[in-house]
Amino acid sequence: MVPAAALQLDAMPPQLLALLESEWAYLALFGVFVLEGAMLMYFMPSELIVPGSLLLLGTDALVPVLGIAVLGATVGQYALFKLAQRGGREYLLQKRWFRIEEAKLDRFDGWFERWGPIVVPVSNALLFTRGMLTVPAGFAEMDDRRFLALSALGTLVFEVALAGLYLYADTLL
Repeated sequence: MVPAAALQLDAMPPQLLALLESEWAYLALFGVFVLEGAMLMYFMPSELIVPGSLLLLGTDALVPVLGIAVLGATVGQYALFKLAQRGGREYLLQKRWFRIEEAKLDRFDGWFERWGPIVVPVSNALLFTRGMLTVPAGFAEMDDRRFLALSALGTLVFEVALAGLYLYADTLL
């Protein structure tokens, strides 16, 4: 079993940790993934959510955790996508909770313009760019269904990789 300290569970707010250990764990986990998908997850790295969930809930919870991860993150990304689509660039840049600098947003806009919708699942499957193409996809007024499918696909790849790394590390310890 991977030690809790390695997953930085001690950095998680105690109320959230208690909720994840309760009978409401899956609902709490869904909420956490919605926040992560909407890029509002500031209290812990998103890369630790699936491994931390498996540590708390056990590896028997793998399929439900992955399902909740994909569904919750996709819901959160869709909310951000629609906000970008309806509010626009200037609206988002004025919001304190939107923590992407204009220069970074310009770079991600350029990626979307150059490569098109395929960058949505690719960015969702990679560390450090996860979810960053959600906003440019909204600005470009990408089709909702296409965005949802591509966002979910990238999230599934990302979360399965994290779960696989956790399960591999668990076998080593």
